[in-house]
Amino acid sequence: MQRWVRAALARPGQVTVRIVGEDEGRALNRDYRGQDHATNVLTFDYAHEPIVAADLVLCAPVVAREARAQRLPLPAHYAHLLVHGTLHAQGFEHEDEAQAAVMESRESEILLALGLADPYVRRRR
Repeated sequence: MQRWVRAALARPGQVTVRIVGEDEGRALNRDYRGQDHATNVLTFDYAHEPIVAADLVLCAPVVAREARAQRLPLPAHYAHLLVHGTLHAQGFEHEDEAQAAVMESRESEILLALGLADPYVRRRR
């Protein structure tokens, strides 16, 4: 996990990773994002500079369901979500198509450099 987070950091960082169950994942998403369901990864970013400071919270049951549904190896899906969350911790967003294109391109670069598959290749075909 450290390798995946470090690969996505563009500057020094202090990133904590927590893996939680469905109930805690749902409560955090509800309390902080107003969405009453568990989600795969939540990023709590506290500082972008000079050091990235963030907490990444992954909901294990959601990550496992998504990996099965997408027929992905579980570690590869965790890698993608940690890279995704770490990019959010540095200010990357995907609120519109332009932002999403930049963020997805960066995610793909990082994951390919780690020897993992491009998570967006199916969507681009």
